[in-house]
Amino acid sequence: MKGPVSTFFTSPFQSALQRVPIAAFVDTTCQLYMLREDQIHPYVSGNKFRKLKYNIQQAVKENHRTLLTFGGAYSNHIAAVAAAGALCGMQTIGIVRGEELSEKIHENPTLRYAQQQGMQLHFISREAYRDKYKASQIELLREHFGNFYLLPEGGTNALAVQGCAEILAGTETHADYICAPVGTGGTLAGLVEASEPHQQIIGFSALKGTFQLSEIEKYTDKENFELTDTYCFGGYAKIDLQLVRFINEFYKKTGIPLDPVYTGKMLFGIVDLLKSGHFKENSRIFAVHTGGLQGIAGMNQRLKKKNLPQIIC
Repeated sequence: MKGPVSTFFTSPFQSALQRVPIAAFVDTTCQLYMLREDQIHPYVSGNKFRKLKYNIQQAVKENHRTLLTFGGAYSNHIAAVAAAGALCGMQTIGIVRGEELSEKIHENPTLRYAQQQGMQLHFISREAYRDKYKASQIELLREHFGNFYLLPEGGTNALAVQGCAEILAGTETHADYICAPVGTGGTLAGLVEASEPHQQIIGFSALKGTFQLSEIEKYTDKENFELTDTYCFGGYAKIDLQLVRFINEFYKKTGIPLDPVYTGKMLFGIVDLLKSGHFKENSRIFAVHTGGLQGIAGMNQRLKKKNLPQIIC
């Protein structure tokens, strides 16, 4: 295995903690800070690095040469695994939802990037995708591709949660509230597990519903957290003019780019909760920037088709 496995994926990263001028958005006595996990790497950034760190180490330990995972057309996880494989000298396979996408790789910035990083893309129907974890389906994949290290969609498993628990390293006692976007729930589980009893963890679901609770509860017994889908804007990857304007205003006033699927919705929610007095006065709030900026290009394509403003970054 190439050297980068023992450097990039074994390095202890502590993200910069950036003060956010929240007074530009709301009159409050609270202080807001951003944990800039997005600065770890352009593609293996934020929670994707954290989720992959110990999984990559485990794959190497088991002498695997190939990583296989699942994702949709604009998946941050697909892009991150492709980049991780290139960094480590490992082969990567992406099982992508939607057979029709096989003819549109050149139009899709995420899939195009993954392919450029050496990922072998394999497109399956949405019906087959729903059954992707069935033993019979995994066996078919092994027959077709040979042996591989399996990474779940979104990257969440016990090793991923272990990595996400390290996001708060060096900052554990300094925040009253810790906020994070939620997709599969693995990142929030790691944050909750690493948190102190006096801290409240708030998860902002990027999807409609709070079904991730069952996944979070697999990995932690702590109860100092809440999960809301109030700011999901109708569901996963759904966005409107109000959110686009907020993301662009936030970037102009803070210099911090936000992705429209996860961190944009979280910051919109934090500002709204500050306006409603949800946070105790004089509190210190840490917001985790989980990366995902690669998805902006794909979202801007969709916004352009709808004659909506572009997201700036």
